[in-house]
Amino acid sequence: MPSNMDLQGGKAFGLLKAQQRERLDEINKEFMEDQKYRDEEDLPDKLDSFKNKYAEFDLNDQGDIDMMGLKRMMEKLGVPKTHLEMKKMISEVTGGCSDTINYRDFVKMMLGKRSAVLKLVMMFEDKANGTSCKPGGPPPKRDITSLP
Repeated sequence: MPSNMDLQGGKAFGLLKAQQRERLDEINKEFMEDQKYRDEEDLPDKLDSFKNKYAEFDLNDQGDIDMMGLKRMMEKLGVPKTHLEMKKMISEVTGGCSDTINYRDFVKMMLGKRSAVLKLVMMFEDKANGTSCKPGGPPPKRDITSLP
């Protein structure tokens, strides 16, 4: 942020988030132009969804999801993981070359054919938000003859 701007609190945070979304949009454009992902159906919608998920869990707004961001993500999805499990997830996504997940690695994982643990959890969360497996309403009434 330029030093001549005197922004505080919410304004600075809003500007920071806007800049982050612009960077993520630029990366999304690269994926849209990439021949490898041209056949992917609903690519613009998927990329927009990935951008929103990623921005939500990028806690330090540096463009990377670190260990704490991943911990928060897993807890919010209802599948808390140990420190070692999260290290393994990050290593699997980044190929072992980083301690954080950048947006490019995140999108490659989500669009890729490999089934990373994090991808499976994210897909499960999307399906869980759409439909409910639990039947609604009170249980059916039973009488003595129907009991085993």
